Amino acid sequence: MRKFVPILLMLTAPVWAQGSGPTPAMANRQLADPSKEAEAMRLMHSLRCIQCQGQSIADSDASMAATMRAEVRQQISAGQKPEAIRAWMIKRYGEWVSFEPDFKGARLLLWLTPLILLLASLWLARGLFRRRT
Repeated sequence: MRKFVPILLMLTAPVWAQGSGPTPAMANRQLADPSKEAEAMRLMHSLRCIQCQGQSIADSDASMAATMRAEVRQQISAGQKPEAIRAWMIKRYGEWVSFEPDFKGARLLLWLTPLILLLASLWLARGLFRRRT
């Protein structure tokens, strides 16, 4: 019987790792003010769930997304602006949490590189075609 105890503990480990704590109260409850709820929903659709990685926190059923939704609603109801909440989320979870990345510095170069390469290749191709004619 003692041989099976470690095996049983290993099999139940994933259950304990899922973070099945209580869902925050504001996670699935809409704000009373429809305009504030609309603001919160717009913001929630632009923030990525860090657990699901492909869904917004508005669409995800993950417990982490519920926590993030509750945080957004609490801050909106407290009078915070969506831009400030987005900045807070990015500071807390990293730039990856935003579906709308900032175009500054190295990111700007990263986004512009394909366009620069396309223009350079068109310019080179134009030069090659001119020589042949």
